[in-house]
Amino acid sequence: MNHRSGFNRLGRNASHRRATLGALTLALFKYERVRTTLAKARETRRVAERLITRAREDSVHNRRIAGRAIQDERVLAKLFKDIAPRFAQRPGGYTRILKLGRRYGDSSEMAILELVERKERERLRKKKEAQAAKEG
Repeated sequence: MNHRSGFNRLGRNASHRRATLGALTLALFKYERVRTTLAKARETRRVAERLITRAREDSVHNRRIAGRAIQDERVLAKLFKDIAPRFAQRPGGYTRILKLGRRYGDSSEMAILELVERKERERLRKKKEAQAAKEG
């Protein structure tokens, strides 16, 4: 029986599940958007939102706890210096899940998990500014 289970096991053992969610969380913080299955997106959202809440207060203790889930130093620094300050006034709900429909191969429900306040990439912003200058 699976009564009152607090999370989705994703068909993996504990270490594999931890590694999968860690990798997805790392990708989310690195690229600020990730495409995955709906079940993985929902579980990754739980991990990511807790880490962002921790990162809002920059302390050695919080950095060590976040460092357990995120082994990449640059992404960890980005979380504390760039991502967390964006959400300083928001009381939660830092991510959104956009459903994409079913995957062709195995009919898995697909989704995009992204940060609510995403930074637009430099390249796209410069392209839009150049286009606006050209038109006006």
